[in-house]
Amino acid sequence: MNSTVTIIGAGLGGLTLARVLHVHGIPATVYEAEASPTERAQGGLLDIHDYNGQLALKAAGLMDEFHAIILEGRQATRVLDPNGTVLLDKPDDGTGGRPEVQRADLRQILLDSLPADTVRWGHKVSGARSLGEGRHEVTFADGTSVVTGLLVGADGAWSRVRPLLSTATPEYTGTSAVEIYLFDADTRHRAAAEAVGGGMLIAPSPGADIFAHRESGDTLHAYVGLSRPLDWFDAIDFTDPAAATARIAAEFDGWAPELTALITEGDTAPVLRPWYSLPTGHRWERVPGVTLLGDAAHLAAPNGEGANLAMLDGAELGQALAAHPDDVEAALTAYEEALFPRSAQFATFEGMEMVDPDSADNTAQTLIDLITGNADAA
Repeated sequence: MNSTVTIIGAGLGGLTLARVLHVHGIPATVYEAEASPTERAQGGLLDIHDYNGQLALKAAGLMDEFHAIILEGRQATRVLDPNGTVLLDKPDDGTGGRPEVQRADLRQILLDSLPADTVRWGHKVSGARSLGEGRHEVTFADGTSVVTGLLVGADGAWSRVRPLLSTATPEYTGTSAVEIYLFDADTRHRAAAEAVGGGMLIAPSPGADIFAHRESGDTLHAYVGLSRPLDWFDAIDFTDPAAATARIAAEFDGWAPELTALITEGDTAPVLRPWYSLPTGHRWERVPGVTLLGDAAHLAAPNGEGANLAMLDGAELGQALAAHPDDVEAALTAYEEALFPRSAQFATFEGMEMVDPDSADNTAQTLIDLITGNADAA
């Protein structure tokens, strides 16, 4: 490669790309809107799969560092019905192939593996335009700009790079999650902690679900999923935590108290996370000198694959560029030929199309079949 690769976005996908390029001696610069690595919380647990995310980490040469941050026992999974009845209690026997790590820890090992000047913090992109012949100019909010011969949009759902390739924009999926943390759970929130167990809790029902993870430091991280239109959430004043909590909890009236405690006993204000997605099978025609990865390329509702796919995208793009050092277009073509079908394959949570939205029993059983590997027999 004759020039530095320009990557927009220092998420897991962009950093994995930068790391794999570094392993192959290809320079890259990552521009990130956040002012520093610690400007905001990086989210909760991620299960890193042996068929995509771990492959990316192997390509990045970071498996030892990855093993050092795994939270043991967190692959345990419990499924409860709204009454609190345990429908599935699957222990972590060490054979699951999806070990859990904190997203912030994973991001940090990627940052630590890069030369110190790789990431340019505080560079919020305001726009990007083609200069012809595969060159692009990226303009930042502070008025500065950079010209590059290879631009990679790793800048998430609302990518500023995507319009160079596609007119697609994310659309609301019809479901949002409300995020809540409970701290010192084993002493201050004992009933909720016992319900969650040692790993992940899922309490499904049609149109309303509670998910929770046991994170590091005796913390429970709950995601309350509700299938409601955006204007339903707009009517809730999330600047009033007590009122917002009460309104969300009202949707779970009659549920077991150890489950509703994950809403009502929160130690943080509830945070709304609407789910958006790009069209399934989103793709674009080859445009010289620019491509996308991760959510910028194939945003989908949370299904356990997003971070893993972003990392694999980054690794495979880095490997393609290393395999075609004198032909960027050949590298991008090879990368996208693998990217598009993989993105479409994982755009939905495999098997959930079998769920009957009017049947709570079917919702729970389908989920259990997926977790236990019996989906084909269901």
